[in-house]
Amino acid sequence: MTAQITADRRGHDGPPSPDRPLRIGTRGSPLALAQALETRGRLMAAHGLPEAAFEIVVHTTTGDAVQDRALSEIGGKGLFTKELEEALFAGVVDIAVHSMKDVATQLPDGLEIVACLPREDVRDAFVSSRHESVAALPRGAVVGTSSLRRRAQLLHRRPDLKVVEFRGNVQTRMRKLQEGVAEATFLAWAGLRRLDMQAAARGPIEVSEMLPAVAQGAIGIEAHAGSPAAALFAPFACAETAARLAAERAFLAGLDGSCRTPIAGLAVVEGDTLWLRGEIIRPDGSELHAAERRGAVSDAAAMGADAAAELRAKGGPGFFDAG
Repeated sequence: MTAQITADRRGHDGPPSPDRPLRIGTRGSPLALAQALETRGRLMAAHGLPEAAFEIVVHTTTGDAVQDRALSEIGGKGLFTKELEEALFAGVVDIAVHSMKDVATQLPDGLEIVACLPREDVRDAFVSSRHESVAALPRGAVVGTSSLRRRAQLLHRRPDLKVVEFRGNVQTRMRKLQEGVAEATFLAWAGLRRLDMQAAARGPIEVSEMLPAVAQGAIGIEAHAGSPAAALFAPFACAETAARLAAERAFLAGLDGSCRTPIAGLAVVEGDTLWLRGEIIRPDGSELHAAERRGAVSDAAAMGADAAAELRAKGGPGFFDAG
C-alpha cells in the first residue's frame, strides 16, 4: 500500500522526519552503501536531522545479479541503475544514489539528476600484491578487468599482456587476486577511498597515463523531475561537478558510449575555464585517438559534443569493432 500511495506524489514533498523518512534507494554492494551513507550523512548535517529521518532501501540490479558474463555482453549503461529507476517510478524510494559513471546519458522520461555531490579523486588505482606498477609487470602477465576502457588502454600501452574478465565488487576482485586469477587489476581510487581501502592498492595512476571513465568518482542523485526532494541538496550540491559532468556526458553521448565501447573522458574547471580531454581506443588497443577542448564553463555540454564529433571523424566507421 505504501508504494501505491507514494507513487502518486512523485517524490517526498515535505521535510524528512522519523514519522515520514526520506527513502534513499541504493545498490547493496559495500561501495554503493558507502555512497548512500555519505549522502545521508550530508543531508543530516545540512538540515540538522536525525538518522531516523532517512531510510536506506537496497535493491539488487541486473549488473549485480549477473556475474558470469562480461558487462558488454548483457547490456550497456543502465545495468546498475534500471531497478533503482523502477523503484522511483513505483514510489518505493524517493531518491536514488548512483555512481555517475554507471548512469546512461539518456534518462527515462520523468526522471532527472537533481544534484551531484562534490567529486572524489577521479584516478584509477593499480592493485597488485606482486608488482609495483603497470611498467613493472613482466611480459605476458595476466591482468584482470571488466572495463573495456581499462583493457583497451592497457593493451595500447602493453600489448604483450594478457587481459582476462574480472567481474565483482571491490571485495570480490581482491579475493580473485589472492586466488591467483590474475596478477594485477585496476579499481577506482575514489571507491577505495570511500571504503577506506587505499592500502589495498599500490597507488593511483596519473590521468596522463590512464584517462579515467566519464564521470568516475562522482555521485549523482536521481529523482522525479521537479521533485521537492531536490531542494534538500541545495546546501551541498556541487555546481563544479555538475559542469564537469555536463561536458563529459555530452562527450559520451556524442560517441554513443556504453559498456561496449572503450571511451575515456575528463573535464576539469580552472577558474572560469573548463578543460576537457577525451579518448577513444580500439578494443584491442591497436589505435587511440584523443581530443581536447578549452572554453567557458557555460559551454561545457557544447564542448563535449564538439570533441565527440572530432573523434567520430578521426575513428571512422567500425572503429569500436573488435580488433
